This record gives sequence, structure tokens and C-alpha cells, in this order.
Amino acid sequence: MFKHLNRHFSLAPSLLLTLMAPSVGHTETLDGANTAWIITATALVLFMTLPGLSLFYAGLVRAKNVLSVLMQCFAITCIASLIWLICGYSLAFSDGGALNNWIGGFSNFMLVNVLEDTLSGNIPESVFVMFQMTFAVITPALIIGAFAERIKFSAVLIFSSVWLLLVYVPVTHWVWGGGWLQQMGLLDFAGGTVVHITAGTAALVAAIVLGNRKGFQQQPMTPHNLTLTVAGAGMLWVGWFGFNAGSALAANGDAGMAMLVTHISAATGALAWMMMEWIKYGKPSVLGIVTGMVAGLGTITPASGFVGPGGALIIGFSAGIICYYATQLIKQRFKIDDSLDVFPVHGVGGILGTILVGVFASSELGIFSGQGLAEGIAITAQLKIQFIGVLSTLIYTAVVTYVLLKVIDAMMGLRVSRDDEEDGLDLTQHNERGYDL
Repeated sequence: MFKHLNRHFSLAPSLLLTLMAPSVGHTETLDGANTAWIITATALVLFMTLPGLSLFYAGLVRAKNVLSVLMQCFAITCIASLIWLICGYSLAFSDGGALNNWIGGFSNFMLVNVLEDTLSGNIPESVFVMFQMTFAVITPALIIGAFAERIKFSAVLIFSSVWLLLVYVPVTHWVWGGGWLQQMGLLDFAGGTVVHITAGTAALVAAIVLGNRKGFQQQPMTPHNLTLTVAGAGMLWVGWFGFNAGSALAANGDAGMAMLVTHISAATGALAWMMMEWIKYGKPSVLGIVTGMVAGLGTITPASGFVGPGGALIIGFSAGIICYYATQLIKQRFKIDDSLDVFPVHGVGGILGTILVGVFASSELGIFSGQGLAEGIAITAQLKIQFIGVLSTLIYTAVVTYVLLKVIDAMMGLRVSRDDEEDGLDLTQHNERGYDL
């Protein structure tokens, strides 16, 4: 069913198809080294959400909302995991028959076909399911940074659950499960479109629909504990090796190159953002260097399996500068209260990385490409495909997210009262305090 796939696909997407397609003419055997690596990578990706993203976000909000962010990350981890078990994995990675271009089917409902000895390629399918589950966990968790400090906890639960099914699952199928973007030849190694553009776009729409926090741009809303944020940022950096290098689905040179370029982009993005702040304000900030690191990581994600160290250097540098200006534009020019800069960092980074992979994956660029990972790609033709992937993901996510938020708002309301917002979500939503000294 994947006969129309673009002939320029490199190893990672081709291997993913192999994992999902039935075996023809041979039987795969379990590879212990690959299995051990993907199990490790799975733990690293979950580590990104709990505790990495949780602490990163928790330190950025005010003290009266620290527990609410931790609670939201924890609850989303649990809910997304069960949705993936029930039907998320099946709809993302099963054959959808006549609808396969758009969505998978229910043949693996409740993981009915995933047994102890079932293989996906040469790793246990249970490991592949769990690895992909961690991606499904972190994507809706990223969005909460946009509406932090003002949304009802019940609304978070309903929005995250339905959004996962209506946005994340279909886009995953389009890009990695045999859908129309994969057949077209879109290059997205580890989630530029699937994770970062969907989460970033949904975050921007959510910030607009909910409106700004009380006192936005009128009173200080500084991070209450940057020590927590830096600790979480370090965990994100380490966990991202599982996110990107694990997407090779093997313990080989592709995973090694993906890990190398991920680190280079993160380091370059951090320094570029730091220098931008240093030039503008006269002093470099801790918040700036860690945010630049995340921008570098998000931007290299779609390109990590297709570019070399030179390409990663340019991508990371571009991320640090462009995402920095995007944060200024969103909050200062458009006055949108994307509380923790989800769209400027993840959305813009995902868009930038998905486009730049169409440039730097070409073997014509020598050290900028990934040493044979994507040989033969014509830059012009691939860029067209990358733009189609970016625009379709962005538009679809924006429309569905907007409609979903409006429906939830009409049914139960999205936002806490002004008094509750003033008192803080820790007390009003959970009857607890993050700090009681």
C-alpha cells in the first residue's frame, strides 16, 4: 500500500514503513542492540515530559500557579497514554483502507495485535508502541505553556484528550503512518510537523481564544523560580537525544549522527539567543540561554536524521535569532499572551526546521547534509513538498483547535474567574500550595 512513496526517502521514513508493512518474502528477527537502544530512547523521551518539561514550565510561572502546571503535565501524561492504548496507536499506524491517505483504522484497537513476540521490523512492536506513545504524551503537554495561569483544569483535560485524537493522531498518520504527506515525500525525521508545528499552532490559537492574563503588560509576570527552569531545561536537552536519535529506530550511524547534530543545534541556538539579548539589553539572561537551547532543539528535530554537522550549525544559529525575534513580535507587536512562548519557540522552530531540511538534506551541499542519509534530493522539488507539509499542518491544526476550543467554552467554559486567577490556580483548582513555608 506504500508503493507510491517518494523514491528520495532516506533511511528513517523507509524503516518506519518497513515496521508497519507486512513482511514479504522474509521474516524479521529480533535485534537485541536495536531493541535496547529504543527502550532507552523511550525512557529518555518520557523523561522530557516528566520531569523535564514539567519543571521547565513550573519555574516560568508565578509561585501561585506552580502546582497547576505540574498537575497538568502529569495528568496529560496519564490521559494521553490511555488514549494511545485504546485507539490512538491504531488510528495513527494501522492501514485505514480507503481512508488511508488521511487516517488509519481500528484493526489494533486496544493493541489487540501487539503480543509479546510481535515485531515491528527487528524490534518488539510493544517497544515501538511505547516509543510513539511518549511523543503523543509530550505534544499536548507543550501546549499548556500558552494558556498557563488562567485555564480550568477540567478544560485542560477535555481539550488535551480530544485534540490528541482530532489533530495529533491524523497528522501522525499523514507523516509517519503511510498517509498522504509521507507518500508525497515529506521529510520529518522526529516531529517538526507532527509535534512542534501542531503544538505551536494550537498554542497560538489557544492564547488568542482565552485572551490575555489579568494584568498582562501592566504588571510584572516574571518567572518565580528560574532554578527549576534551568533544571528542567537540562533534562529536556538530555531527553531530546532519545527524541531525535531514537527516531532512527536502530542503534546505528544514523542515530549517532542525529544525536550529534541535535547537540550542535542546541548549543548554537542557546549561544545565538544569549548574544541577541546581550546586544539588546547589555546583559545575557539565564532565561534567554535556556530558551535558545529549546529553540535549537525544536528546530533541528525534523532535520536531525537528514543533515550533517555543518547544517546543524546553521539551523541552530537561525533558530536562536529567528525564534528570539518571534517572541518579541508575538508579545510586543501583536500583544498575544502566549504565556511561556510556545508558538515562537516550538511553532516557529518547527516551521523553520521543516523548511530548512529541504535545503540542507541535499547531498549537493557536502558537509551540510547527513553523509548519504538523503542522497539525490533536489532542493527545489523538496522545498515545495516541505512547504506543503508546513502549510497543511498549520492550517488543519489552527482550524480544528479553534473549533474545539469554542465548543468546550460554550459547554463548560475555558477560563477561571478573575478572582480565581488572582488567587492562583494552585488554590482554586487543586486546594494546595506549591510552597507553604
